[in-house]
Amino acid sequence: MNAFSDHERGEAFPFGDVAAALVDGNGIVRGWSRTAARLLDRSPADVCGHSLRRLLVQQSDPTCGPGSAGQALLRHRSGRAVDVAFDVLPLDGTSDLLVLAAPTLRVTGWGRNEAVVRALLAQDRVGLGIHDMDLMTLHSNVTPDMFGGNLVVDSQLREIISDPDAAAALRRVLVTGIPMIDRKQRVRTPRVPGKEWCLSLSAFRLEDAKGQPTGLATLFTDITEQQRSSYHLDLRHEAATRVGRSLDVLRTAQDLVDVLVPALGDLAWVSLAEAVLEGDEPPKLAGPGQWHLRRAAAASVGPWPPGLWPPELGDEPPMPDVPVLRRVQHGETVVAPDRAAFMAMIDFDSQLAAFLIPEHGHSLVAAPLFARGLVLGAVVVWRTSRPEPFDQADAELLTEIATRGALSVDNARRYTREHREAVVLQQRLLPRAATDTPAAETTGFYRPAGNGADISGDWFEAIPLPSLRVALIIGDVTGHGLPATATMGRLRAAIHTLADLEMEPDELLTHVDDLVQQLGNEAPQGQQDTVGATCLYVVYDPVTGRCTMASAGHPPPIVVRPDGTVRDIDVTPGPPLGVGGMPFEVAETHVAPGSILALYTDGLVEHGDHDLAAGIQQLTDDLAAFGGPGQTLDDIGRSLLTGTSDAPARDDIALLLARTRAIPSDNVASWEFAADLTQVASAREATTRQLSAWGLDVEDVAFTTELLVSELVTNAIRYAGGPVGLRLIREDVLVCEISDPSNTQPRLRRARTTDEGGRGLFLVAQLASRWGCRYGHTGKTIWTEQPLAAAGARPER
Repeated sequence: MNAFSDHERGEAFPFGDVAAALVDGNGIVRGWSRTAARLLDRSPADVCGHSLRRLLVQQSDPTCGPGSAGQALLRHRSGRAVDVAFDVLPLDGTSDLLVLAAPTLRVTGWGRNEAVVRALLAQDRVGLGIHDMDLMTLHSNVTPDMFGGNLVVDSQLREIISDPDAAAALRRVLVTGIPMIDRKQRVRTPRVPGKEWCLSLSAFRLEDAKGQPTGLATLFTDITEQQRSSYHLDLRHEAATRVGRSLDVLRTAQDLVDVLVPALGDLAWVSLAEAVLEGDEPPKLAGPGQWHLRRAAAASVGPWPPGLWPPELGDEPPMPDVPVLRRVQHGETVVAPDRAAFMAMIDFDSQLAAFLIPEHGHSLVAAPLFARGLVLGAVVVWRTSRPEPFDQADAELLTEIATRGALSVDNARRYTREHREAVVLQQRLLPRAATDTPAAETTGFYRPAGNGADISGDWFEAIPLPSLRVALIIGDVTGHGLPATATMGRLRAAIHTLADLEMEPDELLTHVDDLVQQLGNEAPQGQQDTVGATCLYVVYDPVTGRCTMASAGHPPPIVVRPDGTVRDIDVTPGPPLGVGGMPFEVAETHVAPGSILALYTDGLVEHGDHDLAAGIQQLTDDLAAFGGPGQTLDDIGRSLLTGTSDAPARDDIALLLARTRAIPSDNVASWEFAADLTQVASAREATTRQLSAWGLDVEDVAFTTELLVSELVTNAIRYAGGPVGLRLIREDVLVCEISDPSNTQPRLRRARTTDEGGRGLFLVAQLASRWGCRYGHTGKTIWTEQPLAAAGARPER
């Protein structure tokens, strides 16, 4: 044979693919294998007894001797050349030689494969194991330095992977031949207690030349750090998504611990400074006994450990001046890898440890909730069942999550403070919830949108009017927040002023409409269209039982009769306030004493999928159910609000309930006099008789009333003509009304010394506790009031 290149000695061949020839010392072939016959398509009869040189393509090359190795070109029966790698082995005690040959490409592949296996077994980054059909290790490079495992010859694979599911998956590979690729497998080993690794496990079935399974090859890659980085990234994303969705401090704190458990630890809690829960800033300088914390949120993978401070909201024990407190207060995240380290941080205070260390708690990490220069509190995470302790990477992760959580808590705190101030402002702007006047007993209810999450401009009002009447008002300002509240306050003030002028409901709403248009013009650019309101203005007269009302785009009132039946009042609504250019219509009805008038905003009747008409019908039905005789207004109102919905309201709700009263007919007396000054004496005499009949002939009351009647009747006859009406009403006060056909405005002025007149209204103003003038469709009425409590003649209501 001719040698074309040197071949490394000791190269092994799989015997099923190796051709063999036995050659004597003269190069004559004495033996020829079946593999050799297949390789060159030459039978033993064709070769044996002949020189091996005949099979060489290049006859001139020297024949290789014992120990030769290399490559050669052999002649196939067809005449083509076959490139082989060969090795010549001497046989002891004889001159014969054994020549082994295989196709060069096959030998080169064997070499590469062997090099790959040798490299895999030599490196320490990827674990390689060769196992038999019983998963007994035949060869492996896995050492304890890799991931705490150790696979030695004749050891079981379960010494590293004890998971039954993983063992079943490996056996499926042996049975089916389908490889298992990149199975994430967590492993622990008793050689390194408290440590867990994450491996990428792949497995392939080994087969012989006939395709029969002979064992299993396993590859282990330590992906602990990659998985941890990916897991930390997912946890950061989860925290960014979940924490901060609410503007409630407690909800935000609970979201924070829910993210951390069980993702980072087995148990966690958030403690906040007391001031934070109230919406205020925590103290900037805190020390022993000054950092008053309250448990705001807690989470645990199982039942709360016994003996540990309870998870419910409440005061925590005062923290002494211990190292862990000082470090957290200065904005540092603290890691205690074991209980001993934490005990050192609390100066081995066993009593404090009983409150702070959970049963089986072995490692802690605590981070301050630090935002905008303020330490709002702290978040504490313990590991109880997970064996691995917290490390610096965990501390950095918690610091990042706690920083994000602190900003969310601070946003919620600031919102709590601003919302509290806005609610206080609105509560100050709203009237008293309940009033009690001769005309009606009233009770008002207000519920902000979102169960207190937002405020608006809904309001109600019950204004006592002259002559014992009462004005009932309810309104709804467009929008939410402080601008709507401020608009509501201005409208309330305007309506109070206009109500004192005793305008008719339609005229009053016309003036308020002008005000809202003015407010819209004063609004910032682009917000003019957002200023508006709806309003219902109702005036009830307890003397006549007459109820007059006008609506500016507001739902009509509902009346519950004394017998419990319910009816609507037909009110034609005008446009909402601020639209302008359209008149308001007045509706009149008679309301029996003991009836309940219900005024409401649309937040009470527009909820869920119900439209306004359906909501009003539902309210009517509820009033029929809850508003029966004997029910207090407070009970009725609470029942109506409870029946709205369990879900937070999308709009504010305002409700005003009024139970009407009537002035008894024997407490009212009226007369009419002709336009003749001689009738003044008749008016005084009628007044005196009536006061005596009422038991009000007390000197102060009788004298004052006679003088008021005399002055006002005289002025009416002299300046307005007749007929002149006189009406006296007895209740908490004595009301005296003088009516005439003139629309002339009475004016109070100070008469000069030389003037013969002009002192009448001045005298009236001095004698009466209140006086005023209102206008009807024709004529006017001047009225006065005198208190009766001092006279001891107040009638029973």
